[in-house]
Amino acid sequence: MEFLKAASLRRLPTSKWSLTTRRQTWTCTSCLSSSSSSPRRFTTSLPRLSSTTELPTKPYYVTTPIFYVNAAPHIGHMYSMTLADVLKRYQSVLHSRPAILLTGTDEHGMKIQQAASNKDMHPKQFCDETAEQFKELASTAQISYNRFIRTTDTDHIQAVEHFWFLLQEKGLIYESKHEGWYSVSDEAFYPESQIEKKMDAFTGEVFMASVESGSKVEWVEERNYHFRMTALRERLLGFYKENPEWVVPAKRMGDVVDWVRNHLTDLSISRPASRLSWGVRVPGDASQTIYVWVDALINYITAAGFPNWQPGRREVGGWPADVHVIGKDIVRFHCVYWPALLLALDLPMPKKVLTHAHWTMNRTKMSKSLGNVVNPMYVMNVHGADVLRFYLMFEGGIGNDADYNNDNLLVKHKKYLQGGVGNLVSRITRSKLWDLKEIISRSPRGRIEFPEDNLATLPAIVDKHMENLDPVSALRAIMEVATQANALLSEIEPWRLKKSTTQEDHDLADEMVCLAAESLRVCGILLQPFLPTKADQLLDMLGVLPENRRFKNTELFSDTSYGVPIANPGKGREDSLFPALYQGLQAAEEKLRTVKKERKEAKKRQRKAQRGKEVDEWWKPEASGEQS
Repeated sequence: MEFLKAASLRRLPTSKWSLTTRRQTWTCTSCLSSSSSSPRRFTTSLPRLSSTTELPTKPYYVTTPIFYVNAAPHIGHMYSMTLADVLKRYQSVLHSRPAILLTGTDEHGMKIQQAASNKDMHPKQFCDETAEQFKELASTAQISYNRFIRTTDTDHIQAVEHFWFLLQEKGLIYESKHEGWYSVSDEAFYPESQIEKKMDAFTGEVFMASVESGSKVEWVEERNYHFRMTALRERLLGFYKENPEWVVPAKRMGDVVDWVRNHLTDLSISRPASRLSWGVRVPGDASQTIYVWVDALINYITAAGFPNWQPGRREVGGWPADVHVIGKDIVRFHCVYWPALLLALDLPMPKKVLTHAHWTMNRTKMSKSLGNVVNPMYVMNVHGADVLRFYLMFEGGIGNDADYNNDNLLVKHKKYLQGGVGNLVSRITRSKLWDLKEIISRSPRGRIEFPEDNLATLPAIVDKHMENLDPVSALRAIMEVATQANALLSEIEPWRLKKSTTQEDHDLADEMVCLAAESLRVCGILLQPFLPTKADQLLDMLGVLPENRRFKNTELFSDTSYGVPIANPGKGREDSLFPALYQGLQAAEEKLRTVKKERKEAKKRQRKAQRGKEVDEWWKPEASGEQS
C-alpha cells in the first residue's frame, strides 16, 4: 500500500466527516446537514458475541438485477425475475431452506434525469411511477421477492455514502481529470479500443458507438473522482483463477478475464453535479455525484444489512449472495467492477453469477424504435402467469439468445401443458373405472417398465441441473417424463383393460394407473418452483397433502396417502388444469410449420451455394497453382 500513500494526486476532502473513533463510527452527511440534534450513526465495530451464542443459518440469497426505470418493463425483465424466483423457490419450497429474493429498481443517473425532463416531471416522481410498473410485473408474475429495493431508499443512500467513506479511508479514491468516450445509454465509459463508427439504418446518421453494446458514445472531458481499480488487477485475476466456475455459463468467464488483463483502467466513479444532479452526492463534495453503477451495485449488500453488520453475524442477512442473476449485457459491471469494489474492502464475493442471454423477436434484438418489444403484462392477462413462466423457462436462453414467438407459445402450451401434464391429470383423476386412493394405497408395480427409467432418476437429474444453475434444462427434463408417461398410458390403455373380464388385465391397468399417478405426483412436486399456482392445483387434484410436497417426497412410491382430490379435477376441457388456448392456435401451428419449412429450404440453398462456391474456388488458377 506504500505506492498509494505516495500518490501525488489529491485525495477526497474529509472536512464534513465526523469520526468519533477511526474505523468505528461514521455519521452520514445527510444527517450532519439536517437540523436533527442526534444524527444517525452506523457502528461497524460492535461488542463480540459470546462463544455460546447460537448463530442462525445463512439464508439462500438470490438477486435479480435492479432494473433501470427509464422505460416500462419488458419480457427480458420478467425472464431475469423468473429465473431468480425459480432458484429461490427450489430452495425454500422443495428443500425447506430459508431463502431471500431481492429485486428492485435502479433510479439514479443521466438516463433517468433526461427521461424525466422529457416528460416535464421531477425525477423522483418519474421514478415512483415507473417503479410501480415493475412492482406490478413482479406481483402478476408471482415473483416471491422478500424486498423490492429502490436506489432512492434512505437506507441504500446511507449505505452508498458509507461504502464511499471506506474506500476513501483505504486511499483508493483520488481526483483527476478524466476524458473518454461515454455512453449515456449504458452509463459507462469505453476505451478507444472498444469504439467503432456506426450508421443509423433509418436516418443514415454516422456516429461513434460502443463495440460491446452498440450504444452511441460522446467524447467527454471532466474532473471527477477515480477508484484505483488497476491496483486490484492481480487480486481479481487470482480470484478468477481460483474460481473458474464463478460465472455461469463458463464461456463468459473468458470475456471477463480478457477485460481485466487487457482493458482494465482506474474507474471514474463520479460525475460533475452540473451535468448529473440526479443521484447520490459525493460525501464531502456536493459538486460531484456518485457514478450510478457504483451506487447500483451496492444495493445487494444494502438489502443484506450493510453497514449494520455485527461481527460474526453478517450472513444472517444473506451475504454473500448465493447467486446474482443478470443479463449478459451487464457482465462487466457485475463481474469486474463489483468484485473489485468488494475486494477493495475485503468483503466476501457472491458465490455465483448466472448470466443469461437475451430474448429476440424474429431473430432481431428487441427495441422500442423497432416496435418489437414484448409486453409481459399483456401476455399474462391473456394466458395467465404460469403459462408465460413456463414458456420463458422452457424456451429461454442461458448461453444463447432465445426468440420470442406468440405462435410458439401456443404450440408449446398445447404439447406440454394442455396435451401433456393436463391431459394426464384428467385421465387419472376423472375416471369412474378405478378408485385412485385404493390403487395408490397398494402401489401395484412390477411388469411395466418406464422408458429408460427416467421417472426414477428424474429428481436427481433435476437437482443436478438446479445445482448447475440451469433451470431451463431442469424444466425440460420434467416435461419429457410427463410426455413419456402420457405416451405409455395411451399405449397400455388402462380404461380398456378395466373393462376386460380377466384379473390379469385389471392388475395391469392398476399398475399403469399407479405409475401414471406417481409420474404426476413427482413431476408436480418438481414443478412447484416453475408453476407456483398450477403445480399446487395439480397436487390438490391428486390429493397430495401439503406436508408431502418436498424434494424428499419425490422418491417413487414413498407416499401412499394421496388419491382423494383436495380440489375438484373438473369435468371437461374448460375446467381442466390447462384449458386449451384456442386463440389463434390453428393458425399458429400452420405458421410454425411454414417457418420451419422455409428455414430448412434456406439451409439447403445455402449449402448448395457453398458447394458451388467451393467448386468455383477450386478451378481458379491461383488455387491450382497455374499462372494466368
